Amino acid sequence: MFRVPFKMPQAKDPLIKLLPAVRGRYLQNISMARHTWFGVGGNAEVMYLPEDDEDLAHFLRNKPHNIPVCLIGGGSNLLVRDGGIPGVVIKLDNRNFQNVVLGEGTITCGAGFRNISLKKYLLKHNLGGLEFLCSIPGVIGGSVKTNAGCFGREVSDVIQSARIVNGEGKIQTVTVADLGLSYRSSLFPDDWIILSITFKTELSSRENIERLLDEHHQFRKTRQPYNQKTAGSTFKNPKGLKAWELIKKAGCAELSVGGAKVSEKHCNFLINSGNATAKDIETLGEMIVQKVQQQTLITLEWEVKRLGTEK
Repeated sequence: MFRVPFKMPQAKDPLIKLLPAVRGRYLQNISMARHTWFGVGGNAEVMYLPEDDEDLAHFLRNKPHNIPVCLIGGGSNLLVRDGGIPGVVIKLDNRNFQNVVLGEGTITCGAGFRNISLKKYLLKHNLGGLEFLCSIPGVIGGSVKTNAGCFGREVSDVIQSARIVNGEGKIQTVTVADLGLSYRSSLFPDDWIILSITFKTELSSRENIERLLDEHHQFRKTRQPYNQKTAGSTFKNPKGLKAWELIKKAGCAELSVGGAKVSEKHCNFLINSGNATAKDIETLGEMIVQKVQQQTLITLEWEVKRLGTEK
């Protein structure tokens, strides 16, 4: 049987012409600075906003295999380099990825559901155990990939299962054991995309939920940079140690590069003071890694995810 060979993309071919027809939207040359909390970064060659789970699965089954694809969440833990991101950036921004379903002792949230929006459901239905999630910036799906946590709890403590789609477009439900969650990381394959997550909940009083939510909010407001362009904790805590203490000990608390600087409130947070480039921020971070290694013989590991190419 005669087969027409797949035509490799040429420099003159817009990427969008090579992609399958979808019900969602394709956007070309979208500034990633608008989609990250740092407010920096080059353009995504194409951004794909799926209509729903099946639309995303269709895209993954039918896209050319040699076209790179990556997923972003709310952009709160992300640094996009100034050269932008080649290929397709997927963002689950449609309302179909923001549904919430209550179960017997569980709550299931779409991957695009914002963490901060969870508090309304906790208070309305007297559901406890997930208050810490409400204070983590970004969306629910992103909190699983990094096993996000704070205030003594992390996602692995409360997740029951997740609905995912793999790189071949197959949708399935996986258990917490399949996710391989550990401190600020996971072992599930890079081509898995979280569609929704089911969390375990516990009954609690509205007063207790409100108290915890307020304590968490006040803690972050007083001890971490607030209403500033930052991506949260820059480096993971080495086992048994605190990254901020190592950074301070190495004399990095007042470092700056271009428009990027170390936060005065918390030295494990890097700040875009207004005119930073992604290069400024990454250079500052690498400078801190080097100085801490020289002073303590400990190599800090980035917690912020870095994507894209240099300009």
